[in-house]
Amino acid sequence: MADFSVVGGGVAGLVVARRLAASGASVAVFEASDRLGGTVVRHEVGGLALDAGAESFAVRGGAVEALLAELGLADDIVSPAPGPAWLQPVTGDAVPLPATALLGIPADPLAADVVRVVGVASAERAAELDARPVGAVPRTLGALVRERHGAELLDRLVAPVVHGVHSQHPDELPVARAHPGLADAVVSAGSLSGGVARLRAAAPPGAAVAGIRGGINRLVPALADDLERLGGDIRLGARVDDLGVLEGTVVVAAPGVASPASPGRRIDLVTLVVEQDELDAAPRGTGLLVAAGAPVGARALTHATAKWEWLREAAAGRHVVRLSYDQTPADPFAAAVADAQTLLGVRLPVVVDAAQVFWVRPAAASVVPPDVTVVGETVAGSGLAGIVAHAERTAAELLAD
Repeated sequence: MADFSVVGGGVAGLVVARRLAASGASVAVFEASDRLGGTVVRHEVGGLALDAGAESFAVRGGAVEALLAELGLADDIVSPAPGPAWLQPVTGDAVPLPATALLGIPADPLAADVVRVVGVASAERAAELDARPVGAVPRTLGALVRERHGAELLDRLVAPVVHGVHSQHPDELPVARAHPGLADAVVSAGSLSGGVARLRAAAPPGAAVAGIRGGINRLVPALADDLERLGGDIRLGARVDDLGVLEGTVVVAAPGVASPASPGRRIDLVTLVVEQDELDAAPRGTGLLVAAGAPVGARALTHATAKWEWLREAAAGRHVVRLSYDQTPADPFAAAVADAQTLLGVRLPVVVDAAQVFWVRPAAASVVPPDVTVVGETVAGSGLAGIVAHAERTAAELLAD
């Protein structure tokens, strides 16, 4: 008899199962597909082992770093190359993102690098709006930024950044999920910009994200191996349609199992391995976010070999470029090459290899039965930091009960 049955073998399911098993509990994990990890997965492009999903994690909170240390991967945590990401605005050339911002929200709307993106009129409007007294903080980030900084700054600066980080519009992102301390910081500072400035000042020095040498996908086998070492039972190809047949306390880590699944959002990722010496200089830093209405179909581009030193060494002179799409192009590879040339500002005459993958980003759970424990993206939001932290807290609560 299992003490706990975990439905879903993505990162959230593996994390909660491992923590439960470490306490001495008997745990079984049921994964409907033939592999673990969910959207954290490896693929090979141009002879290079690459992440086909997430390729970094937010360091805020320290949950992922603590987990990696327990799994013996602490020495393989790496920081990205320094320097800002870039933004492709609706019109004009790409520009570096403002240096003192949080999810694109500026600490000073009148700073030169903010004005360069949104224009003088929008910057002055943002400063004017943010000078008003602070009332109740709106529920969503979009509503907060629109109220305090205006619609133009939201559309031109914040929305592209939020979409690149959370794969959703700020109007869909709760303030508490965007940053758990933002609402309190806005109230205590008396302005949105002041709140952002306080949070940035309190943040530890260094990059806001980190990676794993060899790819984030290394997390999945490390979790699975440790879970099995602790006595956990992993069952692949084990679809669960009726939670009532499972033994012990049931934890759901798969969208749509505990309650009807809301329509998700498909995201396509096209990875290019190219030869182009002009990219050695990283003309757009580690990549670009794209404002809605810009003359490309991609919503973001990562110059992965400029971002990660370990990958640059492995690529041996070639370059890896990743482009994400909300709408699947009719010809994904041709579209990706054309968009990459536009965004990077260089020709890409030699494409060594290319690959397309897609995943469905589930909608937030609207209703969760009171007697069901749920972990994963539907309740914790996107991003490994939030997913891992929520799974760890959930395991602790289950063990306390």
